[in-house]
Amino acid sequence: MDLGIYGAEKENVVSVFLSKEHKPQTTRSWEFLGLRRRNGMNTAWQKGRYGENTIIANIDTGVWPESKSFSDRGIGPVPSKWRGGNVCQISKLPASNKTPCNRKLIGARYFSKGYEASIGKIPASQHTARDFEGHGTHTLSTAGGNFVRGASVFGNGNGTAKGGSPRARVAAYKVCWSTLDETSCHGADVLSAIDQAISDGVDVISVSAGGRTEVNPNEIFTDEVSIGAFHALSRNVVVVASAGNEGPTPASVVNVAPWLFTVAASTIDRDFSSNITLGNNQQITGASLFVNLPSSQSFPLILASDARFANATIQNAQLCMPGTLDPAKARGKVVICLRGGKIRSVAEGQEALSAGAVGVYMENDDQSGKTVLAEPHVLSTTNVPKTNQGKNVHDYYNSTANPTINMAAATTLLGTKPAPVMASFSSRGPNPIQPSILKPDITAPGVNILASYSLAASASNLPTDTRRGFRFNVLQGTSMSCPHISGVAGLLKTRHPNWSPAAIKSAIMTTASTQDNTNGPIQDAFDNTLATPFAYGSGHVQPDLAMDPGLVYDITTVDYLNFLCASGYSQDLIASLNSNKNFICSGSHRVTDLNYPSITLPNLGSNAENVTRTVTNVGPPSTYVANVQLPGFNIVVVPSSLKFKKVGEKKRFQVIVKATSVSQKGSYQFGELKWTNGNHIVRSPIVVRLTS
Repeated sequence: MDLGIYGAEKENVVSVFLSKEHKPQTTRSWEFLGLRRRNGMNTAWQKGRYGENTIIANIDTGVWPESKSFSDRGIGPVPSKWRGGNVCQISKLPASNKTPCNRKLIGARYFSKGYEASIGKIPASQHTARDFEGHGTHTLSTAGGNFVRGASVFGNGNGTAKGGSPRARVAAYKVCWSTLDETSCHGADVLSAIDQAISDGVDVISVSAGGRTEVNPNEIFTDEVSIGAFHALSRNVVVVASAGNEGPTPASVVNVAPWLFTVAASTIDRDFSSNITLGNNQQITGASLFVNLPSSQSFPLILASDARFANATIQNAQLCMPGTLDPAKARGKVVICLRGGKIRSVAEGQEALSAGAVGVYMENDDQSGKTVLAEPHVLSTTNVPKTNQGKNVHDYYNSTANPTINMAAATTLLGTKPAPVMASFSSRGPNPIQPSILKPDITAPGVNILASYSLAASASNLPTDTRRGFRFNVLQGTSMSCPHISGVAGLLKTRHPNWSPAAIKSAIMTTASTQDNTNGPIQDAFDNTLATPFAYGSGHVQPDLAMDPGLVYDITTVDYLNFLCASGYSQDLIASLNSNKNFICSGSHRVTDLNYPSITLPNLGSNAENVTRTVTNVGPPSTYVANVQLPGFNIVVVPSSLKFKKVGEKKRFQVIVKATSVSQKGSYQFGELKWTNGNHIVRSPIVVRLTS
């Protein structure tokens, strides 16, 4: 690529590096999080005034401005803090003279220099922030979209769509350019967009993108999301980013800089479901958005590997890869495909359709576990979890000369238990770059999320899919969970406009829950065991409690710079991140003493280790008492109680951890610290690994 797009020859350039490609990673989810418009006397919506006049920026594939999620009906003048002027780089629809932006969607820009330098020129007709892919409209409406009645997809999910901050103002910054998927987001464009959003005066930046080509300790200095988020600190702007969709692989989490708010993905208590009946009357339940086969009719069932062309490998055919299925074998049948994509398997359905199949039985692979996804397939498809049911299907298939299957119409089921469950695709810790910082930070809804969509995009984003006109769609991924946290951050920004990004982050993290709706520990869909902080961070977001956290762990820009000094980074690297402003490392600092709302000791030795933290009182005068536990270790808090007399008062304490004779070496152990005053519970996860 041409590094000249950064202007490397100019004096005001602080660093030059290759621009990376980034991957962008609802009618029920907000109710599941406790937010209700009616009968909600004192929820986060009321306390946060629905995010009124907070400005949320979305770095993504653009926006479909005609969506009702972005109507400005009943909305007042644009806030005076907006510095983006009337810039609205969105092409108008044919026969329309209406300006696409308004008092709700107050700005839209596109950034393409990085993409064009790497991939090639974009046609002039495409130089617009209009969303042709759907991802950006979906994420922006999830964060700050209006209340919109009548939302559904293929007749499922009927209800009112809305964002977490439904009265917020929103601005779209288009950096992703593929019209068929959401992977073409180049780092130079991402950083330009973040810096422009900061300059425009936004309060929250939502970035459903992130990527890593290799683990490099200098990533936080060369990753564009990390750099942009650091720039945002000094302007009091919160940056929320997705954790990635490479789970359940350990240490796969991205966007790991401590100043980023990193979001994992989990399920909600709504399923889009279809019942399957085999020819032996055995019934199986899976996830489906639509099945349009006759409910009274059964169809022949065939394993994809048995329906393959002679020259196709069994491995490729199992995944129903393009060109593997023989129409002479698959026509008129339901094909059993093995799920090959972590969050998208629509291409497998397309191969089955091309081969003349009438439906797909999509069985999860080992990595997908029990996470079942209702996707906008091009033919009747049901996704079934990796359980004994799958084995039973194969037993039936192999023992029957003419196996058949009946697929019932998809229905919407509410009240699913347990929920949340960690999605198998959600990227996991430990943090591969900064092991002393727990990542991800939080989990939020990211499975089967229904939100607004682009009318120009097909439901599946496949080039062969001619279906258009979808006002809403169901998508999956940490890209969907990220804007949920952005919406909650918007409520907090309205309620506490002067709070720092770290204080807002702390409020959300320390009030999160590690229990599901059965009052049991959050489970992991990958291996059917209990999830850990490496999957969910501090836990599942609870917006109502986040509005009034009691205490917060605040962090300044200087604190972060001292953390980088303690991490051993050079003065030049630190200056490059700090907009080329010199920062002299001085004094004694330790990476474990960054005032983070979680505590991680990845290299505990035989000696006791002291960790220092400072909490700021943001509630009425009261006394907090510590409760700490870490199985297999001796752990104490000094002092064990903190008395606050006024708002804004700060208190320091130490957490002292020492291994015992029963402490296990080499594996991570998990505990927690709770500060309680009878009204608030301020919780921090503790993660420790004994190495010697």
